[in-house]
Amino acid sequence: MHDHPQRLFLRASPRQCAAIQRNYLHETVIKHPQRAEAERLWNFPYAAIEEALVNAVYHRSYEERGPIEVRISHDELVVLSFPGPDRSIRLADLQAGRAVSRRYRNRRIGEFLKELDLTEGRATGIPKILKVMMVNGSPAPVFESDEERTSFVIRLPIHARSPVVSGEVTGEVEKLLLILNGEMRRTELQLALGLKHEDNFRKLYLLPALDAKMVEMTLPGVPSSSKQRYRLTALGRQRRSEIQSRR
Repeated sequence: MHDHPQRLFLRASPRQCAAIQRNYLHETVIKHPQRAEAERLWNFPYAAIEEALVNAVYHRSYEERGPIEVRISHDELVVLSFPGPDRSIRLADLQAGRAVSRRYRNRRIGEFLKELDLTEGRATGIPKILKVMMVNGSPAPVFESDEERTSFVIRLPIHARSPVVSGEVTGEVEKLLLILNGEMRRTELQLALGLKHEDNFRKLYLLPALDAKMVEMTLPGVPSSSKQRYRLTALGRQRRSEIQSRR
């Protein structure tokens, strides 16, 4: 992912959650010679994100005009909503997963979410986030608010062993990874993708793939050389295998 966070302003819906899952979540498979079973981990576990979004929908104030905001950077995924948790809840209890609210802002929304099997309505959301992050091997989530409880922030740190910290992988980059075989010219890549405009290809496909360390130049010292070719890196080959396994 890029150093600057990607900001997604959500009016949380299944479609938006699916977009996060499709474009920003990546599984890493690590094989160990001493074990028959491979280790599988996610940069961010989807169940923790879903629970954080459901929590935001359930507990936000609908008198506030601002949407629920999701920020995705190279080292964390952040869910921001307004206002913060009720003053009866201590942040230390939230962090320990034992907070129980004495008040519910949106009981009808809570009942609707329970009908969709998105919440149990028994203060199980925060403990579930803690458990899912732990099972994935991720660092512990962080829950933040200010003294006035004007906002609530849930921070989900990226898994330390996830290789995707170096760059964002979009749908366009995935398409490029799938058609890049051996060493190919820019014009060959554009033709394979059915793209006519060089600027569009560079902006949406090639440069993000280079930034993500998925693709590399054969002549990095002379980027504009007429002999320049592009090829997958080891990380790019791994990502292509993951994409193909999902199909």
